[in-house]
Amino acid sequence: MCSHFSKHLIEVFFFSETFETLIRHAENHTNTLFRTTYRNMAADAAGSVKELFTDVGLFVLGSEVSVEDFVNRFFDSLFPLVYNHLINPGLTDITINYAECIRMTRRDLNPFGNFPKLAVGQIGRSMLPGRVFLQALNLGIEVINTTDHLQYTKECKRALLKMQYCPHCQGLTQSKPCMGYCLNVIRGCLANMAEIDSHWREYVRSLEEVSNSMHGTYDVEQVLLNLHSLVNDAIMHAQINGPKLSVQVHKICGHPNRKSAKSSGSPLENAKDLVSLKVPPRNTEESLASRRKEFINSLRLYQTFYAGLADLLCVSELASSDGLSCWNGADVVKSYTLRVVGNGIKAQMANPEVKVKGTDPLINQIIDKLKHINQLLQGKSIPKYGSLDLIETGSGNHEGQISGDCDDEDGCSGSGSGEMNKVLQVTKRECACYLLYVIIYLTKNHKRTVYY
Repeated sequence: MCSHFSKHLIEVFFFSETFETLIRHAENHTNTLFRTTYRNMAADAAGSVKELFTDVGLFVLGSEVSVEDFVNRFFDSLFPLVYNHLINPGLTDITINYAECIRMTRRDLNPFGNFPKLAVGQIGRSMLPGRVFLQALNLGIEVINTTDHLQYTKECKRALLKMQYCPHCQGLTQSKPCMGYCLNVIRGCLANMAEIDSHWREYVRSLEEVSNSMHGTYDVEQVLLNLHSLVNDAIMHAQINGPKLSVQVHKICGHPNRKSAKSSGSPLENAKDLVSLKVPPRNTEESLASRRKEFINSLRLYQTFYAGLADLLCVSELASSDGLSCWNGADVVKSYTLRVVGNGIKAQMANPEVKVKGTDPLINQIIDKLKHINQLLQGKSIPKYGSLDLIETGSGNHEGQISGDCDDEDGCSGSGSGEMNKVLQVTKRECACYLLYVIIYLTKNHKRTVYY
């Protein structure tokens, strides 16, 4: 079962891939605009279009790029093409220096009116939530992967061995652990993991709130797929104001050589061509918004996952059903009579089955990461580039200990043999499967009962 889920771990990056696909579609729409409506400059504009959407992708995926800078670079590079092919179509073979002079005048002459600023606002507003959303998903992956590789202490291993295999020594192979006994053992082993619970709950809630806010002007899908229309409006604005712009350019850059060339058509003619560029209706099932909603609905089911993991393991896999005779660690009895402790480190002080030494530093790192991303999701802090680095373990991997202090005697290296190693591997495999289950997109097709 675990290997099946592991094969689909790549689905965790579903939203990154969906954004990339969306950006490619938006780029294709913009290239189609030039090929259909502004044919003469389509080839020259292709490089600038590609650079624009490359920067869009880099921004969404977390790179240190400025929306204002890359949008302005695009319109800077577009102005010489519009001037040469639409405003003064008689100009051909203008020099590189003259084209550069035209490019440099763009921000002073403002040939595209308010449309560049409008593009900056729309892209920035819609993509910042998406950027933070993706960063939060990546951190969620990191939390899952890190907790998946936490190792058991010597005390936990002994308790698991006693619970699972000591009955076999007495020939009681059909007896399962009592429910209370199982809960004490597993809650002791997962005590540190339970400390994540409140921060994980807040993470899921905050992620859902950001997802719900990504509509209207914050709908990155709508903004990107309609960006070509904004570019067309900007070009039309420049073309309509062509005579005025031509005079201004001549004053600054001088008069270039001219020879006859066919006009590219009037603004109204170009506008008619845009009819064929209408974006087809989005497939509701395939839209980014619907996929995001589906993912959040699935993740919401596991909002209390870390607090309920011990219960989940005991109820669904390890413990005896109520009313049946069960193993209490010493004998087969009708019921477990010792106190059943709650979840978390503090509760384990009274645990009669497992001694828990203290808080694992690695768990503290996870909690710090969750606190940070929750602040970003809630808009309480500004994202800093590189601020969501991987959780450090000190050894370059994701393995750590499940308790605060650990030495060779505790067996934290994960070594073991025989039946004890087998039960640890089985139990850990089940934990890993359930942890992966939280974040994998395909959870929608798998029905499980979660006990809180």
